[in-house]
Amino acid sequence: MTPMGQNVSSTWSGDFQSPINAPKDADVVIIGGGIIGVSTAYFLAKEGIKVCLCEKGYISGEQSGRNWGFVRIQGRDEREIPMVAESQRIWRYFSSETGIDTGYKEGGCLFTAYDEKELQSFDAWLELAKKYDIPTELLDQKGLRNEVGLAANKWVGGMLTRTDGRAEPQKATLAIARAAENFGASIISGCSVRGIETSGGRLSRVITEKGAISTSTALCAAGAWSSYFCRSLGISVPQLKVRGTVARTDTVETKINGTIFDRQLSIRKRNDGGYTVAHGSTFDHAITPSSLKYSKKYLRALINEFSVLKLSIGTDFIDELAAPKHWDLDKKSPFEMNRVLNPKPNKKTISQIQTKLGEIYPELRNANIVESWAGMVETTPDVVPVISHIDKIPGFYLSTGFSGHGFGIGPGAGNVISKLIQNKPTIDLGEFRLDRFFDGSPIRIGAGI
Repeated sequence: MTPMGQNVSSTWSGDFQSPINAPKDADVVIIGGGIIGVSTAYFLAKEGIKVCLCEKGYISGEQSGRNWGFVRIQGRDEREIPMVAESQRIWRYFSSETGIDTGYKEGGCLFTAYDEKELQSFDAWLELAKKYDIPTELLDQKGLRNEVGLAANKWVGGMLTRTDGRAEPQKATLAIARAAENFGASIISGCSVRGIETSGGRLSRVITEKGAISTSTALCAAGAWSSYFCRSLGISVPQLKVRGTVARTDTVETKINGTIFDRQLSIRKRNDGGYTVAHGSTFDHAITPSSLKYSKKYLRALINEFSVLKLSIGTDFIDELAAPKHWDLDKKSPFEMNRVLNPKPNKKTISQIQTKLGEIYPELRNANIVESWAGMVETTPDVVPVISHIDKIPGFYLSTGFSGHGFGIGPGAGNVISKLIQNKPTIDLGEFRLDRFFDGSPIRIGAGI
């Protein structure tokens, strides 16, 4: 294999030509240009609602452009299933309806098992699949060989949902943003939101670096920045940032046409003919004051994922400790000082990827790993997102903590959030409220994988 290429951060941004100033008013202001924010903007604009989305850096510049590209319902927490089902429906029709390609393809998602115990661990989710009529099947080694060729020799079996798909992260979020623009949404990149103002007890203005926007409604969909932004408003949001390292190969011909979730090395077929590859059970978390503050709430999740999460302590602790908690809205905010979270890939993880690629997937033995990157995933204590109106500030909504599932679920979540903002909820969002972490409700880790 060739040496790992450079971080590809310079290729994330398909930047928009943004206006010099923000609009004077909007029905809804969205903070954050990831897939959740742009999807919400799309569905609001489609309803004729005047919406302005502000992104401090680039559209899809952070995790929405850096993720694995899985669009799967298989293995999801039961609470997420209705939203994921809606999302998959949207993924399937979006390109044909809008004329803008997201790179979506249906190719199935396979979960692998190295032994019988691991195979049995799929039982809980298979019950959910049966309950919700999701076409999921168990495969023995012979069945695996028909699906993935020589790679099957490493596993005793697997679980396959053929209707799951994949999309191109760097293309999809930009595509949805452009579709939102076509319906009249204002999409402004390079525009930090510094804070909000209230009048008469409810939200009245959103203050950006490009001017104030009068509005009665705002949504914070700022990904890994959400907790910090909300803290400045006096709103506590338990959120840990986890770094994931990802790479891609050059073009190679194999039998594998979908996505494989493997605890050693997960892969996705790319539309350029290569594969996106990531260590299936290694994520990094740098301990910060927030980690300690919310540690009790994350106890069950940490026990559940202890072998997956690699903990460290370093400059991140000091940086968060020193970060300002409040700032004047007529001056530069911390969000203008750091436009894009661009963490370095973990070198050890990259080395493991290089070693394991040919071992697990023999047909990829001669593939060259040409690029690597990393992204920050924001995760909640129960690994299920927050989609919630914030009662403390009438007119203010929060959507965050998608815990690595945001890309696939994004269009469906955007549709659900748009209906919530319009007071026309399509599903019960009680399980997604922010208050569940503070009202004494037990932290419930479901059967999701």
